[in-house]
Amino acid sequence: MLPCLEAAQLPADAVEVGRIIDAWGIKGWLKVQPYSASPEALFSSKRWYLKASERGIPAFEGTGLLRISQAKEHSDGVVACVHDLSDRTQAESLKGCSIWISRGSFPTLATDEYYWVDLIGLNVLNRQGLQMGVVKELISTGPQSVLVLQSVEDGKEVERMIPFVSAYIDQVDLAAQQILVDWQLDY
Repeated sequence: MLPCLEAAQLPADAVEVGRIIDAWGIKGWLKVQPYSASPEALFSSKRWYLKASERGIPAFEGTGLLRISQAKEHSDGVVACVHDLSDRTQAESLKGCSIWISRGSFPTLATDEYYWVDLIGLNVLNRQGLQMGVVKELISTGPQSVLVLQSVEDGKEVERMIPFVSAYIDQVDLAAQQILVDWQLDY
């Protein structure tokens, strides 16, 4: 195992937040692709849990803990400096690893803000009470996020997209596991 990695168990509340896509620079920094348009969770946590890539990275197996000394936005992603990692070759060996962070390390959100991970799996109903589908994923289009819904209608899988903006989202009720929208089935 690399000197910068400690063997670890994923916390029970761990959430996958990104992937290491390459080394950055010559001093062992990592280039990270965050899974959110707002990667605050990567900045707020100094403990990242890595799961080895399916492609069989020889650097480690299972789960490892990285201690982050600095993370910042750069271009279309995030770059991070890791304690005890100062070599580009070692950083390259972590390419493809998924990054997990304890949910307890996430920053507190303002009213009417939600983490994408909390929205996935919620049922979506329109104002008339019609089932629109279940949130399968969210995508960022730049100016806004878009809910991608999946449902089965007449035996066929149907995918819908609804902009996640106040004009169409009436209410998000995490306790009830549903989102109320101003949208119709034929849009």
